[in-house]
Amino acid sequence: MTERNRKIAGATLLGGDCLEVLETLDPESIDAIVTDPPYAIGQLVGERWDDAGMVRVARAGGDRLSAGEAFEAWCRELGKGCLRVLKPGGHMLAFSSPRTVHRLACGVEDAGFEIRDELMWLYGTGMPKSHRLPGGRSTTLKPAYEPIVLARRPLVGTTKETLAAFGTGALNTDACKVSGRHPANVLLSHEPECREERCASNCAAALVDADAFRHRRGSGPQVEPSRIFYCPKVSRAEREAGCERLPRRDLDHFPRAKNKCKTPEPTRNFHPTVKPLELMRWLVRLGCPPGGVVLDPTCGSGSTGAAALLEERRFVGIELDPFYMEIAEARIAHWAPEGTLQPRVRRGPLGKRRRR
Repeated sequence: MTERNRKIAGATLLGGDCLEVLETLDPESIDAIVTDPPYAIGQLVGERWDDAGMVRVARAGGDRLSAGEAFEAWCRELGKGCLRVLKPGGHMLAFSSPRTVHRLACGVEDAGFEIRDELMWLYGTGMPKSHRLPGGRSTTLKPAYEPIVLARRPLVGTTKETLAAFGTGALNTDACKVSGRHPANVLLSHEPECREERCASNCAAALVDADAFRHRRGSGPQVEPSRIFYCPKVSRAEREAGCERLPRRDLDHFPRAKNKCKTPEPTRNFHPTVKPLELMRWLVRLGCPPGGVVLDPTCGSGSTGAAALLEERRFVGIELDPFYMEIAEARIAHWAPEGTLQPRVRRGPLGKRRRR
């Protein structure tokens, strides 16, 4: 691999296929994995890391697998690589889709992980990716949540013994308390239209925890504070921060739609699934011990890396797409705390850049 290094404290970006790059990392060198891997739901046409591309990889051995079986086989291989580099007791937090989360969970469990929980990230925005049929019929519902699989590499001895030996094995729940209370496995996002004094009518946070929000707005009875974590959906300003010198490109969330809406304004961060930094910071705090190393094997536009540095953890990211690598590098550098130098980047054999 060729290298382009920058002296830094904190972040390393590695270019290449995550299944291959994981083999080059030292065993038991990672404290936690926080990642948003492909969902394999066939929505992102043209992305070699989604659906069809993953099926081709999984079928390379000659097995006749369905698309779901192929995705599960890919998740199993990802899980094996992640298990090898995690310290005993280290946690993995991985986003998924309601349609394929069972494949992700089974894949990483078959790789050797223990499934500990499934978190739910709820939100109000989102458009149904559905075929419109005669008679007022459709093929899907509007998405309103994403599951997050919480898995753990098996302990060595007891939890206390693993904590003493490796610093891993337990979640940092005190650092993630909400209103001073033990955190729950449900997370909610405000809508972009929400304001300090008033939530939008379709805000999931307001609907689920209406009493608490009436109290926050200064009206209604005194109520017990909520224990559910809230964060806003990612804003355009947040997703673009640090990318000012990158070219603008079109972002199409619905590539298969026949009746296109008005084309959105081109964006410099054109990754289709950018997660809110506040959400990623909460997950980093929960899963990674202070001062530890966070790995994201499918780095995307770098939200996990930015969150890790903001939470004073070190970061290792792997990304296949050279365009997303540039975005991740720019965003992580922007959000790095003052005094942190630029990320160290090692670019692997990424191949020719594809036209968009």
